[in-house]
Amino acid sequence: MSPRPPFKFSASTRVGFSDTDAQGIVYYGRYMPYFDLARVEYHRALDMLRTGPEGEQFVARALRVEYLAPARFDDEIEVDVRISRIGMSSVTYEFAAYLRGEVPAARATQTVVLVDLARREPCRVPDWWREKIRGIEGDDLEA
Repeated sequence: MSPRPPFKFSASTRVGFSDTDAQGIVYYGRYMPYFDLARVEYHRALDMLRTGPEGEQFVARALRVEYLAPARFDDEIEVDVRISRIGMSSVTYEFAAYLRGEVPAARATQTVVLVDLARREPCRVPDWWREKIRGIEGDDLEA
């Protein structure tokens, strides 16, 4: 499993039977858990799963997906993931899913916003968090 540039991290999973539709291919909505898995593993690799101020959490703001090739039951799916941009309170992830390590299956971008849960308002992404991401993404990070 080797991520393709500009990605520097990849996670893999297999298509479960419950992920498929009546035509035997992955139902379009089932790609979101694949992207979530890759995002969580990316942060686990950076030791950033449970970090951040109490009372603040990243919440989903937007998701855009392009479907390129069908995946079927038991196919291995590799998902490359990266953070492409960090704004004042938002973070944008990019994903690229591949079948058999070479066939592009889907591409996506997801934007999350750091929110103060008590006030339900956006808050600034901390500098230490930005620097940790810049450590893996380098010059490919837009900030």
